[in-house]
Amino acid sequence: MNKPLTIALSKGRIYKDTLPLLEAAGIRPVDDPVTSRKLILDTNLDHVKVVVIRATDVPTFVERGVADLGVAGKDVLMEHGGENLYEPLDLKIARCRMMTAGVVGAAEPEGRMRIATKYVRSAQNYFASLGQQVEIIKLYGAMELAPLVGLADRIVDLVETGNTLKANGLEPLEEIAQISSRLVVNKASMKMKSSQVKELIQLLAEAVEKRESEQS
Repeated sequence: MNKPLTIALSKGRIYKDTLPLLEAAGIRPVDDPVTSRKLILDTNLDHVKVVVIRATDVPTFVERGVADLGVAGKDVLMEHGGENLYEPLDLKIARCRMMTAGVVGAAEPEGRMRIATKYVRSAQNYFASLGQQVEIIKLYGAMELAPLVGLADRIVDLVETGNTLKANGLEPLEEIAQISSRLVVNKASMKMKSSQVKELIQLLAEAVEKRESEQS
């Protein structure tokens, strides 16, 4: 008998973009996370469940073994650390870039640069790799406002089209990382449920490859 398999997803774009890939792997959630009050959703397969949680909690649920697998943005994984997770597959959805940005035409600030971001760990690691000491100011939203009101010299944020930056008189500067959603797997699940997990990874990989070839 198959042991139950639990997949952690987050509401919104990642959930929507992951559904066709799961469908290709033969997994269809029965419950709609938008209308259902359930946090553990049934699927068409009795031994597969889906838990719908906050995006930032996905790595923790998978790492702790509450979920066997999960889908999380690379930005979330960079902040979490991800040392105790397997990351076997880039699903190539929800793509964007993590970048620094600043006011258009602004001079290089003197002294220690102030960086506003919610990606504290990623920003620290990036500037440390450059040998730069910076002051990190943690914000949870309205990042573009920080350079405009003098709170920070630069920001670190996700950039998809750059339109929001442009509308606020900012411009993207250095690229820190290419971001997309990744499949992550609990290390114990990879051993204890090896056949189930590896089969799902293979099916998802084939679905990603097929979608990419159709779009190219």
